[in-house]
Amino acid sequence: MDHSFLSALILLLLVLDPFGSLPIFIPLMRAVPAERRTRVALREVGIAFGVLLAFMFLGEGFLRVMHLSERSLEVAGGVILMIIAMRMIFGGGSDAAYGLEEGREPVIFPLAVPLLAGPSAMATVLLLASRQPDRIGEWIGALSVAMLVSGAVLLLADRIRNLLGDSVVTALEKLMGLVLTAIAVEMVLAGLKRYFVGGL
Repeated sequence: MDHSFLSALILLLLVLDPFGSLPIFIPLMRAVPAERRTRVALREVGIAFGVLLAFMFLGEGFLRVMHLSERSLEVAGGVILMIIAMRMIFGGGSDAAYGLEEGREPVIFPLAVPLLAGPSAMATVLLLASRQPDRIGEWIGALSVAMLVSGAVLLLADRIRNLLGDSVVTALEKLMGLVLTAIAVEMVLAGLKRYFVGGL
C-alpha cells in the first residue's frame, strides 16, 4: 500500500501515541525539578527523532548485519512494555522498574526509547523508506511533524495533570497500564505469529 504525506503522518502519530506516553512521562518527571522538565521533554523527543531518522536510513542494513528481524524487535518491545505496564498498574517501589536510579531523571530510556522510538515506530519508518525510497523527503517531513506534536503533548503534561488532578491522573495511569499490558501482549503474540507462521 502506497502512502501519502498525510496518511504517513497519521500512521506515525498513531504509532508514536504521545498521549499514551503521558501516564509514564508524568510519574517519571516527579523526580525532575520543574525548571528542567521542558528541557528533558525536548531532549527525549529530539533523541527519539534522531533514532527514528537513523533507523529510516540505516535500519534495514543494521538488522541484516545483526541477523535480526522485525519480529524480534516486536517481541523485545512487547516484553519491555509489559515490565513498564506492571509498574504503572501496581505502582510503588522506586524508579528502578523503569531502569532508573532513585531520583535520577530519564535519559533515553524509557521515554525516547522505547516509548516514542519503539519497535513499532522503527518498523514503520523502515517500511516507509524501503517501500517508497523516492519519497524519503516526505517521510522525513511526516516524521518531523509527528515528533513536534509528540513534543507539544509532553510539554503540556503538567497542565494536563493540574487540570485533571492527581487522583484522576493516577486512575488514568492504571487504566493505561491495563491498555499497555494488552498492547504488549499483542506485540509479543504478533511477533511470535509472524515468526512461526511467516517463517514457514
